[in-house]
Amino acid sequence: MTETHATGKYPPGRYGRRREHRPRRTWLVVLLAAVAGVAGVLIAVKLFQQYGPQEYEPQVQRFYAISDDGITVDFVVRKDASKEATCRVRARSASGEEVGLAEVDVPKGAEAPVTYRLATSARPVTVEVPACGPRRIR
Repeated sequence: MTETHATGKYPPGRYGRRREHRPRRTWLVVLLAAVAGVAGVLIAVKLFQQYGPQEYEPQVQRFYAISDDGITVDFVVRKDASKEATCRVRARSASGEEVGLAEVDVPKGAEAPVTYRLATSARPVTVEVPACGPRRIR
């Protein structure tokens, strides 16, 4: 028979030897929390840089004059007034297929308005300006 260090609620010898109390490792918990916090901040900064406020912000105002071979779009680009931009304009058919695509130059101005007639390969139902960036020299 082995001797146990049982407390009052466990009968001696019934459950085998009890483990000795070990001190908690609070420094390990604090270290893991600090590492997780730093990783979270780094991820947040990276995502803000990637998806935060954009330097060029296009917005479609309206589209009209829809025909089987084209669509006209009015859009505005909010940007630094001293910069020119190039925007991608895309039209889609009723099935969602891309039927027209063009890169359009935008002049200087803080809110530069643009009217553009986009030629399409089939009848479009919508047009979008998904992205703008610094002006490209072609």
